[in-house]
Amino acid sequence: REAVVSTQSTGDRLSKATEEARNERLVYRAPELLRMQCIPCKGTREGDMYSFAIIVHEIIVRYGPFGLSNMDADLTATEVINMVIKTDRVTPFRPEFPFSTDSKQARLAAVAREAWHEDPGMRPTFQSLRASFRSIGIESSGGIVGNLLSRMEKYATNLEEVVEERTAQLRCEKKRTDDLIESMLPKSVADQLRSGSAVPPESFECVSIYFSDIVGFTAISSLSSPHQVLEMLNDLYTLFDTCIEKYDCYKVETIGDAYMVVSGLPIQNGDRHAAQIALMSLDFLDSISNFKIAHLPNEKLRIRIGMHSGPVVAGIVGKKMPRYCLFGDTVNTASRMESNGEALKIQMSSQSHDILKIHGGFVTECRGLVEMKGKGKVETFWLKGVENNINLTNPRTFTDQAVLAKRSGVYSDGGAPPNYMNIVNIYNPDYDKTHNDKHLQ
Repeated sequence: REAVVSTQSTGDRLSKATEEARNERLVYRAPELLRMQCIPCKGTREGDMYSFAIIVHEIIVRYGPFGLSNMDADLTATEVINMVIKTDRVTPFRPEFPFSTDSKQARLAAVAREAWHEDPGMRPTFQSLRASFRSIGIESSGGIVGNLLSRMEKYATNLEEVVEERTAQLRCEKKRTDDLIESMLPKSVADQLRSGSAVPPESFECVSIYFSDIVGFTAISSLSSPHQVLEMLNDLYTLFDTCIEKYDCYKVETIGDAYMVVSGLPIQNGDRHAAQIALMSLDFLDSISNFKIAHLPNEKLRIRIGMHSGPVVAGIVGKKMPRYCLFGDTVNTASRMESNGEALKIQMSSQSHDILKIHGGFVTECRGLVEMKGKGKVETFWLKGVENNINLTNPRTFTDQAVLAKRSGVYSDGGAPPNYMNIVNIYNPDYDKTHNDKHLQ
């Protein structure tokens, strides 16, 4: 029993000795850092100034911090720390300087007291400390205190450069993250998510949706390895992604060889959505004419395009990999327009055709009634191109050009302009006459 008690006593003494040795290193730490549960990994400049003041005290009095190395020391390192971190003392606990008739030593002690001020904001910078030392007659180029000051100043300057460099890296990484998020979600939706706001589902009265897929994709896949299929799709969709940037459209998703785009949401663009999708579709057909399959150079890639206009509901689905998804019969109908189309042609519904007819500037051809799954016989149209009198330098202004051409009676077929206002109100009741007049000015 006596042996057990002796072992426990020895263990307690070793534990206390270990804690005391650790605290002897912590006596240089500033009180505000001692009070923190988690201190900054690189410390602070104010904390460095406090530590420097403790070292200056050691140099003057010729023994350890707070006199701990003195054989007559009354306090342990643990007790010193407990007294330093107390906030209810009238005068913060600090080492004491012995009385000296040496004016230089007295002034040096005054500088040290200023450097270990309880309020970190009241402590001087190393640049101002150097000026104080020079006024006392201590040059940074000579003497232990001067050399120490010079090294600390260099360290502080280097720390500022490191912080500035890390901050620049952080900004760069944040921009990359923002760019990645905005490539997955519409910018307005991404901004809401970053601000912590909820993104509820939103209804849109009329948008235009594009679908396309690769004709004969199964046959091409049978002649290709999975790696080659991925490379081909990546090259094709990179081409499409570049084209989309010219238009007021948003790429919703790609599923296998299917490519889906929408215009008119999340930021509504009045009745321009059909024209933007139509122009983009024509651009895709033009771009794909020069597209080469890297591993099948003699194979001509052909796509089939469908578009439809109507109401949808859009919103964020999922939290791990959130996606901006569209729901409604308009999505299904647009998909049917694509699947019942023909290679290298753009098939559109009568709804999209009528909206394009409002704007003018497009060349279309009636295909007739087409049997579609779940829809029965539906009248569809081919989109053939645009009128010669329309300038496509800036596709986003195409709607304005076409409408102005109609209002001035400029048509390739010489026909009279239809009743623009009445037709617009049928497809978009909220798009009132006042808004249209402003839009056309």
